[in-house]
Amino acid sequence: MSEYVTFQHGKSRFDQNTFFGRFRHFLDVIDPSTLFVSEKRLQESVELLDRFKQGALPPGVTDAQLWQAQKIKQAIIHPDTGEKILMPFRMSGFIPFGTPVVVGLLLPNQTLVSTIFWQWLNQSHNACVNYSNRNASKPAPGSKFFQGYLGAVTSAVSIAVGLNVLIQKARRFSPTTRLLVQRFIPFPAVASANVCNVVLMRHSELSEGISVLDDNGNVVGTSKVAARRALVETALTRVVLPVPILILPPIMMAALEKLPLLQRRPRLVLPVHSLVCLAAFGLALPLAISLFPQMSQIGVNELEPEIAMATDCKIVTYNKGL
Repeated sequence: MSEYVTFQHGKSRFDQNTFFGRFRHFLDVIDPSTLFVSEKRLQESVELLDRFKQGALPPGVTDAQLWQAQKIKQAIIHPDTGEKILMPFRMSGFIPFGTPVVVGLLLPNQTLVSTIFWQWLNQSHNACVNYSNRNASKPAPGSKFFQGYLGAVTSAVSIAVGLNVLIQKARRFSPTTRLLVQRFIPFPAVASANVCNVVLMRHSELSEGISVLDDNGNVVGTSKVAARRALVETALTRVVLPVPILILPPIMMAALEKLPLLQRRPRLVLPVHSLVCLAAFGLALPLAISLFPQMSQIGVNELEPEIAMATDCKIVTYNKGL
């Protein structure tokens, strides 16, 4: 079977009902090669897609060319505002621009100041990525995003600093054990901050509900039950995401630093550390965001009675968000 199926505008060429299909889709989304697309190539891609919608494609255009044009447009242009997303805040730039921050988070022998700085920088980068890729179909007050950002920074810094202080005061730990344990501190800090950010940014959905759609994509009602499930799924994704990024590198580096080569040449430790973080980040991001479909399903019998009365469908869908 050809890798390039018949082109469908606005759709993914991979099956979004399977984990592997979602994984391959998000590999396309985070592909850093789109960071190097020229302005001319971008305009050509936009024009080609416009011609497709108008039914005026030039002869000889293939499905592969159309899928590639859509990939380029979606990587650079915000779907709601139509404006270009700044390069460091695109999903395709998340790994190359986020890896230096991850390396900083996992540096050994962190001081109080460096701990606060790297946690602040990480949450600032996350906030800019979230804002740049937000759902802008409905206007949202900037205060909501600032509230989420402030909550994430506060929780991340508080947990990281608090755990560092506790470990420093723990007399049972030898210096070697203390150093090893300190390397794992970024994970609970970042995971907690991610959950805090989701709850603060989207808490209004719990009281207002989110739209649920029938088989034809028509809105059949607004459900608080679906909102709760969407929030749980998103929060779980945000907890899973930093596991490989912040857990695997400390384990691997603890083993690699014992190698004679790195012991003889300590200057190689930072480059090796950076490569390990890059590999972990590149693996973790598509895996985490592929856990649940973007459009999740839920049985009508699990929702509010008024929704069951509004549709004959047994299953409806909702957008869980990222």
